[in-house]
Amino acid sequence: MAAPTAAPTTNTSAKPRLSFWQIWNMSFGFLGIQFGFALQNSNMSRIFETMGAKTDEIAFLWLAAPITGLLVQPVIGYLSDRTWHPRFGRRRPFFFIGALLASLALVVMPNVTALWMAAGMLWILDSSINISMEPFRALVGDLLPSQQRTTGFGAQTFFIGVGAIVGSSLPWMFANWFGVSNTPEPGHISLSLKYSFYVGGLVFFLAVLWTVLRTKEYPPADLAEFEAEKARTAGFANGFRESFAGIFHMPKTMQQLAWVQFFSWFALFSMWIYTTQAVTSHVFHTTDTSSALYNQGGDWVGVCFSVYNGLSAVVALLLPLVAKATSRRFTHMLALVCGGLGLISIYFIQDYHYILLSMVGVGIAWASILSVPYAMLAGALPANKMGYYMGVFNFFIVIPQGAAGLILGPLTKHVFHDQPIYTLILGGVSMIISGLLTLRVHDADDVHLPIQEPAESLGYDALAPANPQV
Repeated sequence: MAAPTAAPTTNTSAKPRLSFWQIWNMSFGFLGIQFGFALQNSNMSRIFETMGAKTDEIAFLWLAAPITGLLVQPVIGYLSDRTWHPRFGRRRPFFFIGALLASLALVVMPNVTALWMAAGMLWILDSSINISMEPFRALVGDLLPSQQRTTGFGAQTFFIGVGAIVGSSLPWMFANWFGVSNTPEPGHISLSLKYSFYVGGLVFFLAVLWTVLRTKEYPPADLAEFEAEKARTAGFANGFRESFAGIFHMPKTMQQLAWVQFFSWFALFSMWIYTTQAVTSHVFHTTDTSSALYNQGGDWVGVCFSVYNGLSAVVALLLPLVAKATSRRFTHMLALVCGGLGLISIYFIQDYHYILLSMVGVGIAWASILSVPYAMLAGALPANKMGYYMGVFNFFIVIPQGAAGLILGPLTKHVFHDQPIYTLILGGVSMIISGLLTLRVHDADDVHLPIQEPAESLGYDALAPANPQV
């Protein structure tokens, strides 16, 4: 079955405007999701290396993230589009199940005793995070009229920033504020890292539970047609085809954004995999995972990650102003170039404190990556398939991560001679390329393009998509 292109069954213009606290509640779960995601991103390479992984093996071990995303996200999007329960809603059951599994995985992760256990737990953790995270994007399209979608995505970005600030820096906080040991026995995880993951599991579950309990979802506009469509397309084979065929039937804007996403997420994956190794070896000049200096460097990477995430929460509020003065395409291009230059600049740093300046550029890019592509895309999607197409769009997040997992290890070992700082430079170049490719994207809602209908409003709605029509 080809990807559906039927007209939407709901009229987004008829959706009521939600209050500030309603948008707050529906977005709050992202704080927990990003708390867990930040712990994973800033510490998994450190855990792998502690368990004995070599530098060129780490990227391969990270393949769990893109593969689980490739398999889980479109399936969850497809299933959540087809789900409706009068009491539990459409997206909320997936929020809850994913949060429960992810929280348990976060508690187990710092207690692994072998490399294969750490790799296996990453598969479980990343799959569980994806179950919760993917429907959150669709929830904005489900509940908010087009005029409020910028606010909805902005609220998600705010909670992403807050969760990542605390989650990334928590090991450093435990070590420096509370005196918890961050120097483990060889082959073991430090107490500061263990406690961080325990707190992360609790925060993840409670934050998502808040959204589950405090958010009300709308039923399908035509419940009879909704049930009839489910019956017509029932069965595993239909579900599998519909979940993965969408990549061959993408709207033009989605095709163009796919290349932008590929190079920007390749850069991000390079950063998440190799920043710890690059900073500890190039700036702290050590590769001994049981040394105090190495773990000081690892903790500092967490602080750096919290800075770029925190900055992104502030920058997200400014992006609509830049888009109003220029365009969404130019705004995204500018942000990605800043991120690329930030990654490249780490090569020239010897005092680790100055890495925080590099993170300014990364934070600007991250704020735009989390919002602008989704805002450009949403106007090209049918409302009744929002979750499905958001899942398909995530192919272009996980495919570049898979490519990075396969090629970065051999590149780092054989081309860069086990110097991961050069892998970060490659990531910076990739992010700049993605910025330039943004200028090719046709954004139908861009007030600076010669289109028939002007954008509905300016200011903060300069990023807001029009009503989805296919």
